[in-house]
Amino acid sequence: MKFVFLNCASANEKWAEQAEEVYVKKISAFVPFEIKKLKISKTSRDDKDFKIKTDSEAILKELKSEDYVVLFDERGKSFSSREFSQKVQNILNTGKKRTVFIIGGAFGVDEAVKKRADLQLSLSKMVFNHLIAQTVCLEQIYRAFMILKNIPYHND
Repeated sequence: MKFVFLNCASANEKWAEQAEEVYVKKISAFVPFEIKKLKISKTSRDDKDFKIKTDSEAILKELKSEDYVVLFDERGKSFSSREFSQKVQNILNTGKKRTVFIIGGAFGVDEAVKKRADLQLSLSKMVFNHLIAQTVCLEQIYRAFMILKNIPYHND
């Protein structure tokens, strides 16, 4: 199975690029893994509905019908790291060829993306910018594999 991480971020900072490189390398030790940054339209904050629509269309174009889709959304379910690791194991057990993790645009995603998601997860009740959210997601994916492989890393 391959893991793909889709991100609609428009910002880019050196620290985030460094974190991304570190976690891509770490996660790739367990499963083929790539991050795909979607080219999204830059619109004014006043055009929220258009941004949600165009970002969601870009996301849906990347998905295959047979993908297992995990959407990170502030309204999704909350899991502990151990519970998330069990979800990752369940995903691996599906026999699907690809799992796609998604962070939507600045205003979120439309109902079509939410309906397409097999799992909607919340990182927190708080909202994070894309760079921080991506780093947290990557760390939790890595942590899930460390827990599953029983490698000392996670402390309860």
